[in-house]
Amino acid sequence: MAQVELSGSAEKPRGADEAVRRLLLISSSPGSKVSEQEAQRVFSVSMTISALRCLLSYVALPILTPLVGVAASVGPWVGIPIAVAALYFDVKGIRRLWATQYRWRWHLTVVYLAVMGLVTYLLVGDILKLFT
Repeated sequence: MAQVELSGSAEKPRGADEAVRRLLLISSSPGSKVSEQEAQRVFSVSMTISALRCLLSYVALPILTPLVGVAASVGPWVGIPIAVAALYFDVKGIRRLWATQYRWRWHLTVVYLAVMGLVTYLLVGDILKLFT
C-alpha cells in the first residue's frame, strides 16, 4: 500500500495513523487485527441504524403516530435509544476500520464523523424535548 505524502514527508501519515490509534485505544500489536469483512459489516450495521434513526424521526413517527392516536411526544422516547445505539455502533465501526488498517479508513472516518454529528444533534434535540 502506498503512503500518501504530506508536505514532502512520508512519515506524517504514519504518525497521524498512530495518533488516531492511540485516541481510539487500539493496540498496535499484530494480534489485534480484525478482518476487513468484519470492518465492512460493522460499517453497514452502524450506517443502517443511523439511517433508521433518521427515518423514524422524520418519516415514520410524524406520519404514523397521529394515525394510530399516539401523541407526537413519543418520538424522543423512541429516538433516544436508537441514537445511542447508532453512536455506539459508529464508534465501534471506526475502531474496526482502524484496527484492520482498512485502506479507506480516513475517508470512512469522515463519513462516520458526519453521521455521528447529525445523530448527536438529533439526540440533543430529543433530550431537550423531554425537558421542555
